[in-house]
Amino acid sequence: MSSLLSHNKDQPRIRKSLSDSCPASSAAATKSLRHERLSRLGSSGPTDVFNDTSTNHAESYFLRRENRLSARKKAEEETMNNDYKKFSTLGLHLWILKKQMYEKALATNQRLKSRLETSKQELTMIQEQLQRAQNGTSSDCASNMLEAEKKASWSLKKMISDMEEQLKVKAELKTENQRLKDENGALIRVITKLSK
Repeated sequence: MSSLLSHNKDQPRIRKSLSDSCPASSAAATKSLRHERLSRLGSSGPTDVFNDTSTNHAESYFLRRENRLSARKKAEEETMNNDYKKFSTLGLHLWILKKQMYEKALATNQRLKSRLETSKQELTMIQEQLQRAQNGTSSDCASNMLEAEKKASWSLKKMISDMEEQLKVKAELKTENQRLKDENGALIRVITKLSK
């Protein structure tokens, strides 16, 4: 019984001495574990010199291997980050370009509509003046005025037809813009699939 008690008294001392001898940092613990692993690998040699050199070689091999693996992993992460940045920048540029084209087409369309409205108002005014002149006196002054109004009316009609043509072109540009938007959306979807 006394031997059991003495044994139990010694056990806490052993545990305490083991905890006192444990390394403080994880790097030291890793190094000691690596050293134990290497000593097990190199324990088959006949002399201590051989064990030391094989341990050094094995340790340097494991260090080089760990360095290679960490460098490879870091390079892969950087490549993935760079690819993501390129694709997101490309999508942003496409979206900005599309928005600028749409705003430009919209502004041109509004400008042409306002010009068309003013031309139509001028045309109605000239037509009213023409009817008044036809109903009024038929003097030379009125005929000269009538000729001038006819020329103005003809030029306004021509201007209106030109503006209508421009509106048709704007409608075509609008459909082209929509097509480009659809293509842009498709490109963005392809880019996101490729980036995954």
